[in-house]
Amino acid sequence: MDCIFCKIAKGDIKSTVIFENNDFKVILDVNPANIGHCLVVCKNHYENIIDMPEELVKEGFAIAKKIAAAVKKATDCDGVNILQNNGIAAGQTVFHFHIHIIPRFDGDSVDVKFGNLNKSIEEISAVADDIVKNM
Repeated sequence: MDCIFCKIAKGDIKSTVIFENNDFKVILDVNPANIGHCLVVCKNHYENIIDMPEELVKEGFAIAKKIAAAVKKATDCDGVNILQNNGIAAGQTVFHFHIHIIPRFDGDSVDVKFGNLNKSIEEISAVADDIVKNM
């Protein structure tokens, strides 16, 4: 396997480690959106959140919460994004489960946008019904 995050998790590629346990390694992103941008990386290879056991998902987000609080204190940022992308269309570029923790500062240039979909309440409700049916 030629997965960069598997290599980082194993220690084959050097990284700045913030936290580590049996299941996850938290590192500083080498291409950060802002100073203090961290990645919570699962040590086992799962392409995305959909492929992961629920217990690991819970553990990963519990770690993300702790790291986000520490990042906020360490950087004195004004806010924190916690992002997790699944699939190319969602912005995933490394196909190994990871969570971004991005410190945000008033007026910074980080761009996370949500558009105006302009859908009716009926269209939105129909999708909600379909989601419930597929759970």
